[in-house]
Amino acid sequence: MIDRLNKRTVDEATYQGPGGCYIWDTELSCFGLRIYPTGRKSFVVSYWSRGRRRFYTLGQYGRMTVKQARDAALEVFLRVRQGEDPSRDRRADIRAPTVADLADRHIEEHAKVKNKARSVKRARQLWDRSLLPKLGKRKVADVGRADIAKLMVDMSGTPAMANKALTLLSKAFNLAEVWGWRPEGTNPCRPVERFSEESRERFLSEPELKRLGEVLCRYEETSCALPQAIAAIRLLIFTGCRSAEILGLKWDEVNFERRTLELPDSKTGRKTVVLNTAAIRVLEKIERVTDNPYAIPGGKRGQPLSTLQPLWNRIRVDAKIEDVRIHDLRHHFASHGVNTGHNLAVIGKLLGHSKIATTQRYAHLADDPLRRANEEIGSDLEAGLLSEVKNEELDYRSASSMDR
Repeated sequence: MIDRLNKRTVDEATYQGPGGCYIWDTELSCFGLRIYPTGRKSFVVSYWSRGRRRFYTLGQYGRMTVKQARDAALEVFLRVRQGEDPSRDRRADIRAPTVADLADRHIEEHAKVKNKARSVKRARQLWDRSLLPKLGKRKVADVGRADIAKLMVDMSGTPAMANKALTLLSKAFNLAEVWGWRPEGTNPCRPVERFSEESRERFLSEPELKRLGEVLCRYEETSCALPQAIAAIRLLIFTGCRSAEILGLKWDEVNFERRTLELPDSKTGRKTVVLNTAAIRVLEKIERVTDNPYAIPGGKRGQPLSTLQPLWNRIRVDAKIEDVRIHDLRHHFASHGVNTGHNLAVIGKLLGHSKIATTQRYAHLADDPLRRANEEIGSDLEAGLLSEVKNEELDYRSASSMDR
């Protein structure tokens, strides 16, 4: 024991084994220095809590001065007098869940329970690629608004992805409150603004649709692509379905008698797709593969074709529609329906939209048939007026001739 811990006494102190080696300050009771066999020295305090003696490490000498350690010790003693247990709080903080823990629990207890497998996969990718590298080691309870705002700024180059990340995080932090990992009403995502996104609705012009048809026919004639894959592209055009719905289509879900597809589990749940004659013709021409239940079979036995993207990349280059995505075929189906005079409710039913608001994105297209109708009406009325004027001129000329 020494009179008072100071820089000189701490520097001169050496390990005296065996066992734990402590040097206690005589001025501030229970404030001391622990010396390890390696020579490392740490400041500690000792206190009693719930009938047990506790040791609390303040910090390592060299990283904190004697004065800083003494001030920290006084703060610990004050917390003890107020009924707290700093050691217990520290252990709880060490065991506190991180954002990485939140990601795992979100996937296991929420996404896999309520979302489709495809959505689960995308959520996991978003966690792993964009969120965990920046927030994974942070404690869930410590993440604040500034952290989320900075994350959005870092992802500003991809605003659509940033908005998806914000939606995912907001849901996860809501769940963290339910699970008791954060106080209620503290979701750090709530006040953070989303980026504005430009809606992308690419439709095919008549020349583009014609070029696409020519390419599909050429591919079929030259056998440079799987006929089932080309049939899948045609079905996307004629039905407005999502690519996952067509690729996952099984023959027992095709009802030729009723002219429908009975999809048990689409993005919006159970869905019935009404088939037109063009789609029926495509389905009737597809050659069925033995022991494969899928209408668009892949290379693996009993499995569907996994993706159309490689084929579509070739097609859109040859058809000179490089900026058209596969999903834009669904948009084109909807736009053509609106432009030919069908109302949004009907289009929404054909597309399988669960909410009319989803179909509202095509509302502006209804202006085209309105304009055409308006032009036709105007032309007819104008022709009527001109006819009336011409008739009056003829009557006037006839009367003038008779007077002479």
